Amino acid sequence: MSSTQNSNADIGLDAGPEQIHFDLPKVAIIGRPNVGKSTLFNIITETRKAVVKNQPGVTRDIIIHPVNVWGKQFDLIDTGGVTEADDLFSKLIKEQVTDFLFSVDFIVVVMDGRAGLIPEDRDIIKLAKQTGHPMLLVINKVDSAHEDDLAKADFHEFGLDVIACSFEQRRGVGDVLGWIVDKVPELPPEVAGEKLMKIAMVGKPNVGKSSLCNNLLGMHRMMVSEIAGTTVDSVDSPLTYNDKNYILVDTAGLRRQSKREDDVEIIAAFKSQEAIRRSNIVLLVVDGTEGPTEQDAKIMQAILEDHKGVILVANKSDLGQVQVEKYKETFKAQVARVFHFFTDVPIVFTSALKDQGMQDLFNEIEEVARKINTRITTSELNDFFFETIRKTHAPVWGTTNVKFYYLTQTYQKPPAFIAFANHPDGVTNSYRRFLIKNMKERFDLFGIPIRIFCMKSRAKGVNHKFG
Repeated sequence: MSSTQNSNADIGLDAGPEQIHFDLPKVAIIGRPNVGKSTLFNIITETRKAVVKNQPGVTRDIIIHPVNVWGKQFDLIDTGGVTEADDLFSKLIKEQVTDFLFSVDFIVVVMDGRAGLIPEDRDIIKLAKQTGHPMLLVINKVDSAHEDDLAKADFHEFGLDVIACSFEQRRGVGDVLGWIVDKVPELPPEVAGEKLMKIAMVGKPNVGKSSLCNNLLGMHRMMVSEIAGTTVDSVDSPLTYNDKNYILVDTAGLRRQSKREDDVEIIAAFKSQEAIRRSNIVLLVVDGTEGPTEQDAKIMQAILEDHKGVILVANKSDLGQVQVEKYKETFKAQVARVFHFFTDVPIVFTSALKDQGMQDLFNEIEEVARKINTRITTSELNDFFFETIRKTHAPVWGTTNVKFYYLTQTYQKPPAFIAFANHPDGVTNSYRRFLIKNMKERFDLFGIPIRIFCMKSRAKGVNHKFG
């Protein structure tokens, strides 16, 4: 295979988060900080999921993305940089990667050709060899082909396949993919792709999102510490519960814009917002001992603007019940004040630390999933519409009553509806809220955001005219 295959167009990649499989082989990329792991991950996945910056320690979580290349499919995994440094993040990353490597199938170790072989590289090879998995050693930052043999000389002592590359120039990436494709087995024909419900977990820093994710996943995927801002990337994780498959997305904590300390944190905030947009259900996690705040209200408004199903998760509720008298009643009253624009948001009380409320959380996820997939026939909608608009005076446009013709459901999820009328501009927000309240009562749609759009009817001879 020629190393001139150096672009994503050449290697024909096709990957997307909606196609994550639960039975795909897993290929992990590991190495010291700042050797180019995330750059390789982004090239192969044809994404920018992994934050790339010339700063050690930017990747702190394990990121998974499915890849389909040359007829082979696998999950590619980016990991945090492994180092012997004594700071807390470095220790957490090493512990996290060490635990996770035993669950993968193949390992690609990336090293820095400019720095040469250093003692930490030997430690990483030793760590990877303990798993017994097939390994490839990739020497990055080798900028010209005539330097390949010299760059690889120091690394042959490990008895591994060695490839010299320059990720920035896309040189050698085709050879890395060739090694992977040669190792990855054919996918059995009975293993088919499925579009999965995506659940994004968002909230302010240090409310316990990553601990909650780890509890749900039952494995040490997300890095957890008492320092706010530990999670930088949005991290996709396949999850099965009650024989149903989901994608769980942990995100960086969303601070107020004025408090974002550096450009890495700004990138993380954008990635959190992207995770919300591509999700089906959002879990807004708040500190149960603090209750929802103004910042939580802004996050909730962003979720509703993207028209997503949402569940409010009161984490650390074990502490809340100790610290606050009539804890749940007090919390719900605070929710009604802070989220006055969405008072029927479903609430689940959890404790990631004590493993409490997880069954309730999944029950609510399944209930919200059912509701956002609700389909109502046009005849049912118009029966409802006919009864409901007679409960109050019709809205007025100028001196003319607004006449409604019929109501129909769009294909959006959560449900959205179009009401056709003679003067749609006369349908006020308060009248929409009236219709939505009655619709939620009639069709058991409490707890999800509903939209009603009004359009001018151009149809002639419409039989239905309400109002």
